[in-house]
Amino acid sequence: MTQEGQSSLLHRARLKALFKRIFVTIFIFILAYSGIAMVYASRTFYKVRQNYAFILETLSGERNAITRVGWHFRLPIFTQLELEVPLMNQELHLGNTIEPQRIMSKGNIALWTSAMLTYRIRDLNRWGIENRSPLTLLQTDFDGIVKDVMQGETINELISDRARIKEQIYRTLKDRPINEGGLTLEQKYGIEIISFVLRDTRYGEKLAEASEEKKRRELIAEAENYAADLEASRTRKLYAAYSESIQQMRKALGISSANDPSLFDFLNQQKWATAYEKNQQGQNTFVLNNTATAVPVTLPSPMPLQPQPANDKGKRYAPNP
Repeated sequence: MTQEGQSSLLHRARLKALFKRIFVTIFIFILAYSGIAMVYASRTFYKVRQNYAFILETLSGERNAITRVGWHFRLPIFTQLELEVPLMNQELHLGNTIEPQRIMSKGNIALWTSAMLTYRIRDLNRWGIENRSPLTLLQTDFDGIVKDVMQGETINELISDRARIKEQIYRTLKDRPINEGGLTLEQKYGIEIISFVLRDTRYGEKLAEASEEKKRRELIAEAENYAADLEASRTRKLYAAYSESIQQMRKALGISSANDPSLFDFLNQQKWATAYEKNQQGQNTFVLNNTATAVPVTLPSPMPLQPQPANDKGKRYAPNP
C-alpha cells in the first residue's frame, strides 16, 4: 500500500473518531438535560420561599406542612407535593371575579355589586390538612355570607348606607358562626380576616332610568303640592281679611248678624257698580237698592231723536225703539 493510501485511511479513521465523540457528547448532553428536566418536573428537589409553605402528602396519605425556608428533597414516587400555600395577605373576590355580580336585595330588586376580602393564613394544619380544597370552600362560604347580609337590606340602604353595611358584613365574616353553634370562617380555615371592602354598589341601567323618572315625578309632585299650599294659604288669608272687614263694617254700622243678608246684598250691588265703572262701553248700568234682591238692570245706550210722521200732530219727538 502506498503512502498516499495509508494517509487517506488514517484521515478517515480520525473523522470517524471525531464524529463518534460528537455523537457521544450530544447523547450525554441530551440524557443529562432529560434527567434534569424530569427531576425539575417531578419536583424531587423543591425550594420553600420566604412567606410560603408546602403541603407534602406521603404514599400512605399522611399530609405534612413544610415551612422551613430553603431547598428540600422528596422521593418522587412515594411522596407528592399537594399544595403551595402563600402566607402573606391574600385577596378573595365576590364570585371569584373582580366584575360586579348581580344580587337581589330585600324586595326582589336587582343590584350590581363587587366586594373583596383580605385574609392571611395562620394555621397550616387547619388550612391545608383538615380541608381538602380550602380555597374553593372558603370562596363558597364567603359568597354565601356576603349575599345573605346584603339580601336582607333594602335597595336604598345598600346604595346610601354602604359604610354601615360594609362594617356589618366584616363583623359577620369575622365573628359570627357560619351555622348556629358552628365555627367561624377564621376557626374553620385557620385564617385571619384582615379587611372587607365593598368596591361597587349600583343599580342596573334600566333600574337607574326608572329611579331617575321616579325622582323627576316626585319633584313635580312636590312642586305642585307647594303651589297648592301657597294657593290655600292665600285663600285663607283673603278669607280672614274679608271676614275681618265684614266684622269691622258690621261694628261701624252697629248692625248684628241678623242683618247679614242686607249687608251682602249691598256688597253685591257695589260689585256691579264697580264693574260698570270699569266698562262703560255700549251700556248704562244702575243698581236698584233693594234689600230683598239685587237686580242689575242694563238699558240700551241713548239714541238721537227722530221726527215723527206728519199725520201725528200734537205729539213730540220720541226715541226710536
